[in-house]
Amino acid sequence: MPKHAADPVVVRQSYQKFEVFVRKSEIDGHGVFAAEMIPPRLKIGEIRGEAITCAEGRRRAATLHRIMIVEISPRTAIDASKSADPMRFTNHSCQANARLAIIAGRIEFYALRAIAPGEEITVNYGETHHEGKLRCRCGAPNCIGAL
Repeated sequence: MPKHAADPVVVRQSYQKFEVFVRKSEIDGHGVFAAEMIPPRLKIGEIRGEAITCAEGRRRAATLHRIMIVEISPRTAIDASKSADPMRFTNHSCQANARLAIIAGRIEFYALRAIAPGEEITVNYGETHHEGKLRCRCGAPNCIGAL
């Protein structure tokens, strides 16, 4: 339980390998932040959610402002919008410090480099359904400008 209203709630579930917390992000909305040092190349955690068809995922994405849907195969997507997993708040950065990997149908996150406590955990979303129409807000020196 946080001591003050502004203190983050640190979450660690069995598949969450490092402690993280969610708070307002300078990139967009809320983000997920490291609560402890995360070494490079190690699994940070994963997200779970409702298994749906990719067609249903695209239909839902067209109606949402914040999208938390990941296609894990040509037929299946995971909608994490109602998940309690903190990694669902992972924002995009063109200079990401983590990567998303689909392994055996699971959405897992791995550190690309050491991530310091308090640092926002980000991934490069790569190709998205936005087709370059959504402005990128990551602020990285190498920002491509759109998603």
